[in-house]
Amino acid sequence: MKTVLSGIRPTGNLHLGNYYGAIINFLKMQEENKCYFFIADWHSLTTHPDPKMLHENTKNVLAEYLACGLDPEKATIYVQSDIPEIAELYLLLNMHAYLGELEKTVSFKDKARKQPNNVNAGLLTYPVLMATDILIHNPDYVPVGKDQEQHLEMTRNFANRFNHKYGVEYFKQPTAYIQSKELTKIPGLDGSGKMGKSEGNCIYLIDEPKIIEKKVKKALTDNGPEGINTPKPDYIENLFTLMKVVSTPDVLAYYEDLWNRGETRWYGNMKKQLAEDIIKVTSPIREKINEIKADSAYLHKVTKEGAEKARESAGKTLKDVREIMGFKPF
Repeated sequence: MKTVLSGIRPTGNLHLGNYYGAIINFLKMQEENKCYFFIADWHSLTTHPDPKMLHENTKNVLAEYLACGLDPEKATIYVQSDIPEIAELYLLLNMHAYLGELEKTVSFKDKARKQPNNVNAGLLTYPVLMATDILIHNPDYVPVGKDQEQHLEMTRNFANRFNHKYGVEYFKQPTAYIQSKELTKIPGLDGSGKMGKSEGNCIYLIDEPKIIEKKVKKALTDNGPEGINTPKPDYIENLFTLMKVVSTPDVLAYYEDLWNRGETRWYGNMKKQLAEDIIKVTSPIREKINEIKADSAYLHKVTKEGAEKARESAGKTLKDVREIMGFKPF
């Protein structure tokens, strides 16, 4: 059984794109591998978040992932700041990271440009913290998106540098976890590509039915097909893609047939049907999210047991690293 690790950022609510992307992938991973999933609350400190909201955001994202099916009986689920071993390994690995390589990272240059008045040391050494999150459990695989590929490559560099420096083969060279080809990229409702928080085109898993109906009703459309079997514009194809993942095959086939026949004046019915089908998918999840958020005892149990399991693994790694580097008790 392979070890897989993935971080979850406590930034906003989950949407349909998250659900049919990362979450479906996580559910598959936890059935087939030894998985560590953590809420990366320390990562958010580079932007100086509101202290009143930091815990609340962590609670929200934890409840949402649990409601979607992450299982503390099958995977180790923990909050990053509950594992002090991460902070110490972060310090030790920082001694093997060099200013030049950190300044060249795409994420640092991008964030420094966006927040010129807050170019802090944590922002500069962010790749080291990400490497620490990974190497603390010495996993085989890490699921990463395109924007994180450079950080995974740097993690391998840090692992290799440590091994070479001390003449050991201790850290593995973690590789990217290949996502299932069956996963669908969920488009936004505004016709501008994938669903995303920053784009403001999301349907959130926590959205009430009335909100979903309102959002879908506003989805971009036109006057209908210009003839028989004409190609769909991207913004219309987006609606069919959404319907493909939430509706039954016969419903999808019905509206595909209307398009191919060049019929018009059916977008309103399609949007109504799409909203109903999205609500069928999200309502049980929304109810479960609210139930979990209200159960403080359960959240305490999950995070406490997750921290205990994570610290067992992290403690072993830190003990080994300290000894390799020459830190030994008298």
